[in-house]
Amino acid sequence: MNWLTVLSLAAVVIPSLYIYTVSIVATRFPVLRNKRICLLIAHPDDEAMFFAPTVLALTRPETGNHVKILCLSSGDAEGLGPTRKRELAKSGTYLGLRSPSDVFVIDSPFFPDSMTTSWDPERISHLLASAFAPELKETTNIASASASRSSKNKRGAGKAEVKPTIDTIITFDKHGISGHPNHISLYHGARLFVSQLLAATAGKNKEKGQGQVDLYTLPTLSLPRKYSGILDALPTLLEWAWSAGITKKDKHERPGGLVFMNNLIPGEGWASVDKAWAAMTKAHVSQMRWFRYGWIGLSRYMYVNSLFREVVQPATADN
Repeated sequence: MNWLTVLSLAAVVIPSLYIYTVSIVATRFPVLRNKRICLLIAHPDDEAMFFAPTVLALTRPETGNHVKILCLSSGDAEGLGPTRKRELAKSGTYLGLRSPSDVFVIDSPFFPDSMTTSWDPERISHLLASAFAPELKETTNIASASASRSSKNKRGAGKAEVKPTIDTIITFDKHGISGHPNHISLYHGARLFVSQLLAATAGKNKEKGQGQVDLYTLPTLSLPRKYSGILDALPTLLEWAWSAGITKKDKHERPGGLVFMNNLIPGEGWASVDKAWAAMTKAHVSQMRWFRYGWIGLSRYMYVNSLFREVVQPATADN
């Protein structure tokens, strides 16, 4: 058997196995249902370049989810902020969001689009509280309060009625996929928000699983895996099974890990890779340089996403 025959067989077998695996993952793997979900991103096009399989899966009508995108900058580094805002809203429609009004873009000097600037986690947490847990803003700063109040007072503060308007935040992990400091800042800001929210509620409604906001992050992978396209499906499934899939899902339906895969067949089902490609090539037109085509063709993040739920502890005076 020569190399040409081997390559020909691989060109048929690998995509076929991938398509079969997509159907298994879509029907048998854990998925979030009836959740209010915020995808937290740093720049317009992050949702398409990195999170397309996730958004396409979670916006399927049968899941009952309501997905919103919160973008903390307009990506105005090249003076294209207004254009990129419009492109993000258009991308959201390709990815299945209910309405362009479910896309929110923040224009603030505190969150500049910069490869050299990290954003303040406290400001990100404050913004998330303003948007999704306004009662949290009205409480005293968690860290300051913990340092100055007695244990009795802290227990009393824990009874404050804080009702977040979301159930789940999805964002980058602590390495930011590409190492971008803006991406990394989102992780620390979102984690701080969830930590402060836990401290404010002090376990209230814990038994019912209410009042909790789960934080799921997209893992940063090695360079070979990052550019392995559909070939990363197998390592992803093995990683999921080892770290999250084999663990028992808790009674509040909060899976430790999630896997989403885009179908290769255009128009086949709600989540197909042509929709992910369209979100980049037809929506984010201003960003389509030659190297972007290499990304959308080779990046595993266009085909496969794995998310892992972060274990977050309530904020204290020390954190």
